Amino acid sequence: MIAAPHGRSGKTVVVAGLLRALRNRGVEVQPFKKGPDYIDPGWHSVAAGRCSRNLDCFFMDAGAIRSVLVGASAGAQIALVEGAMGLFDGSDLAGSSSSAEVAKQTATPVILVLDVTRMTRTAAALVRGCMDFDPDVNVVGVILNRVHGTRHEARLREAIEHYCGIPVVGIIPEDERLCLGDRHLGLVSSAEVETADSFVESVASVIEEHVDLDVLLQLAASAPALEHTAPLFPSVGAPSRESVERVKIAVVRDEAFNFYYEENLQALEQAGARLEYVDSLADPALPTDACGIYIGGGFPEVFARELQANASFRESVRSGIENGMAGWAECGGLMYLARTLRTGGSSFDMAGVFAFDVQMEAERQGHGYVVATTCANHPWLSAGIVLKGHEHHYSHVVDAADDLTFSLVDRRGCGIVDKRDGVCRNRCVAGYVHVNALASPQWAPGFVAAARAYETRGTG
Repeated sequence: MIAAPHGRSGKTVVVAGLLRALRNRGVEVQPFKKGPDYIDPGWHSVAAGRCSRNLDCFFMDAGAIRSVLVGASAGAQIALVEGAMGLFDGSDLAGSSSSAEVAKQTATPVILVLDVTRMTRTAAALVRGCMDFDPDVNVVGVILNRVHGTRHEARLREAIEHYCGIPVVGIIPEDERLCLGDRHLGLVSSAEVETADSFVESVASVIEEHVDLDVLLQLAASAPALEHTAPLFPSVGAPSRESVERVKIAVVRDEAFNFYYEENLQALEQAGARLEYVDSLADPALPTDACGIYIGGGFPEVFARELQANASFRESVRSGIENGMAGWAECGGLMYLARTLRTGGSSFDMAGVFAFDVQMEAERQGHGYVVATTCANHPWLSAGIVLKGHEHHYSHVVDAADDLTFSLVDRRGCGIVDKRDGVCRNRCVAGYVHVNALASPQWAPGFVAAARAYETRGTG
């Protein structure tokens, strides 16, 4: 695990460089990200050439975490897990959803990335504190980031090796090749950067020069073998891949919408879906045989003008949902299904499925884990089912009609209004919650069943 004492230490860029540098050596490496995050895993996937996966103690028990870790790492020689925030930061006093907890549950050794701007000997105190705070967390090395010159390096290395007794695996200087832009939700997503691959290659060249990859591989090899018995997707009566003919669900995956848990896509396939990826910016319409539509999160506010310009695609989405097509839209997807999206002083036409508008704000409107319960209004899940996920949005619903129907009540989280989420129309549900299929096993079978009901409508 590559972790840090605090966020914005440079972990993601360092991890991307490590992934590509190892790949350039011929090492097959599987990336992971702790927590509910889509942007960092996107950069991991570009760097490693393998789909990055999420590990999170709020969504998964220890067995499921180990199952995902081992299963996704099949064929790889090393797994690299990027931590989130500070190593011990979680959602409660015990740090139960922290990076440290994932490291403990998977017996993963930890290398700290330390931003050493304007410090020398204090760096050793920080490292020593992380080593001693929880003896079950195995901190085995340090990568020093933003080092300012050889004198700074010498004093840092001497202090850490003397007081901490662990190796300094890398000394990374301030370098413009490591600079990557960010915005309100974090780093700019890899899907939006045409030069993503060349950027990662440039970062890798810095890593190869300043990090001892041989030592890193030796430290990784100290991790013990893991036993894993939990199924990747708990059985909830879903049909097997072979038992039924598959039903097509269109997944909107493009520059504007690219926030998807890999587990969600796999769960839909396991439940009997055939996924077809579509582009809301370029495709003229949904596939004519699509029986469902999944619109994940992303940055529709950045591409609002382009989304408005593709009127034929918007119309196909609206008419499909009006005709009863099954749908699930998360955050950015909710914004797309509104009448208009207001951002930067302008208003842009969206799909118009729901009778409200969406307004972008400078301040965050919701952030954190979500626990929601379905109510009787849900079109394809029974009342009382618990869905777990997260929300992170700077938009909110405005000018909503009085007769909106909500299908979710948040026990934890903000939702659309007054802890109500999951506004629905026919078989389509849209909200601010990004559901996690591992933590919400009824979600995928319910969604696929709704798509199948649309497919077989009128056949008796």
